[in-house]
Amino acid sequence: MSLAGGFELDDGSRHSIPFEFAIPWEAPLTHMYGRPLLGTTVGLATELEVAGAVDPGDLDPIVVQPLPAQERLLEAFGNLGFRFRNADCEKGRIYGVNQKLPFYQEIEFTPPPQYASGIKQLEVTFVAYPDSMDVVLELDKRGGMFTEGHDSFSRFKVDYATVGNTDWEGQLNGFLQDAGRRKGFF
Repeated sequence: MSLAGGFELDDGSRHSIPFEFAIPWEAPLTHMYGRPLLGTTVGLATELEVAGAVDPGDLDPIVVQPLPAQERLLEAFGNLGFRFRNADCEKGRIYGVNQKLPFYQEIEFTPPPQYASGIKQLEVTFVAYPDSMDVVLELDKRGGMFTEGHDSFSRFKVDYATVGNTDWEGQLNGFLQDAGRRKGFF
């Protein structure tokens, strides 16, 4: 999309071109717990053609903070003792989830001692919509002496209007306990 046509700019002068760009609800988070999320960059590709310039393109980073409901769930994971490990975006679709973007973000956590005997890693994916979001939990489960490890999944919907009325630490503990007992998808 072009925002402006040609114009001349005198030495030392400035020129602003105001514009708005709607960020998709599913945009990956770039910040969490008030800090930048290493490994996740979201930006707008911009181009400014300047006579004689070699590279007119640029990626201008934007900040995507968690929605209040996402922040509440991230806080609950922290309160349960899960520690942030990594975040990445994966190309593809999540079974049973209505995605608009061709990729999704996984936020990876290391489990606390009370879960570590059964869980190697927890991956959380938020797929946000205007009034609610789907939350997908993927548990990388440890194998036993005679069993292989495997992944277990759980999915639930969070309504933004009622997110503050839920004991998320209790709910997430229940989801994790249930998912830890199952194999594969629910």
